[in-house]
Amino acid sequence: MSQLINPQNVLESISEATTFLVRNLTNSIVSVNSRMSRGTGMIIDRYGHIVTCNHVIQECNNLKIGQGERTYAAKILGTDPYNDVALLKADPIAEFRPIDFADSTNLNTGQFVIALANPFNRSQPTATTGIITNPDASLSQWRGTAMENVIATDAKLNPGFSGGPLVDVFGKVIGMNTAYVWSRGIAVPSNKLKAIAEKLIEGKKTKRAYLGIISNTVMIPKELSEETEIDQETGVMVFSVEWGSPAKKAGLAMGDVIVGFNGKRVTDFYDLPQLLTDEVIGKETKVRILRGERLTTVTIVPVQTEGDDNE
Repeated sequence: MSQLINPQNVLESISEATTFLVRNLTNSIVSVNSRMSRGTGMIIDRYGHIVTCNHVIQECNNLKIGQGERTYAAKILGTDPYNDVALLKADPIAEFRPIDFADSTNLNTGQFVIALANPFNRSQPTATTGIITNPDASLSQWRGTAMENVIATDAKLNPGFSGGPLVDVFGKVIGMNTAYVWSRGIAVPSNKLKAIAEKLIEGKKTKRAYLGIISNTVMIPKELSEETEIDQETGVMVFSVEWGSPAKKAGLAMGDVIVGFNGKRVTDFYDLPQLLTDEVIGKETKVRILRGERLTTVTIVPVQTEGDDNE
């Protein structure tokens, strides 16, 4: 005969575990404040490196990080605007403890998460809870860019949560909270965040490739798909081409439908940002396009995006 489970005991255990987890992370989470904005940051090592969101520190010169009554000056070491990541540096502080990172490779829909923040220099962080609704989401045209491969959750992100950690039930970071749109919290996955932070710590430049087009996803008629043997229902149509851009020099024209880039299939607007990495900058790259009813290939040499930080 199975024993009856006492719901009150279960809820009490969950409450105690959540409270313990939040308190345990207190010294790893700091406020990030300037004259223009308030956000949150995470201590990632014992050398005083802190990650936060790029939009929190944009156009800022004087930054302060803090926790409770303690505030300290910080400087910006580097940024990756495309992924909304910024790296800060403060003097090493004994009371602060580096936060632990989890592997974000195998996240699952329905997984319990906690979002934390401390934008107002409180002695303890604030927190909201939820579940992962999509471990591999795309965010269209947010702050002038399209972010792909991000984590979507139903944990509410209040003002100031940007730059704060999204953690699992073990208190390990699976992502950095960056936006709250369409009633969903958006976070940069921990693996991507760590890779960007390591590059910035080493002083390496973050770059994005640029084509010089405005485009969007379109349907490809079934007959045309079959006739050209591309075996895909959608592609990315070019709506305009910037004068003097790599796309213009390559001969791309309004109405062309991109179906492949650098040997990879392109079926959606979000595919191109994933393929426009620093690896293709300055290199001859093949682009497969539908021009009218004909499948053809053009060669393009992407350049570095103008205004890339650290350029």
